[in-house]
Amino acid sequence: MGIKNWFSHHHEDNVRAHELVPKHYWNPYLVGIGLGIVLMLTFVIMGRGLGASGAMSTVVSVVVDEVAPGHAQSNQFYQNYLGDGTQSPFKDWLVFEVLGLLVGGFLSGAIAGRNKLTVEKGPHISTKKRFLFAFIGGSLMGFGAKMARGCTSGQGLTGGSMLSLGGWAFLLMVFVGAYGMAYFVRRQWI
Repeated sequence: MGIKNWFSHHHEDNVRAHELVPKHYWNPYLVGIGLGIVLMLTFVIMGRGLGASGAMSTVVSVVVDEVAPGHAQSNQFYQNYLGDGTQSPFKDWLVFEVLGLLVGGFLSGAIAGRNKLTVEKGPHISTKKRFLFAFIGGSLMGFGAKMARGCTSGQGLTGGSMLSLGGWAFLLMVFVGAYGMAYFVRRQWI
């Protein structure tokens, strides 16, 4: 073994020794049952189901009210999230639900040894293009959530659990759209 190969070999061993070894993913059936229990508890404790887009709308409404109060006060959309002005819109529990999701996701990743900066992508797509597609997809999901009057958790989980026709139609169309689009974006992953 040459000196160059020796250094390269030992460097790789040292890098591997300091890397986090991720744990296996949880059983998806158990996680699904856990999510169902959490959803049931939100109905029991809070009187309503899960949802995330309402929290984002609350934050946006508060920012618009700070920057352009006249516009926010005259706009019915913002008024729905700002309330009557007697209490802070940040008392809306959905804001704390989303903050809890962020903290819980970080802690879960730390416990499983998966917290690291990386870009998940296939070998045939650049990082810039992956970010562009992620931005476009996220924007479409956000726009769609407002058009559908609820995000995936609000429409799908909460609406589906209440046997809402709109919730079930939404879930069906999520899968139809995902499978329909998969052919066109497959080069990102394979």
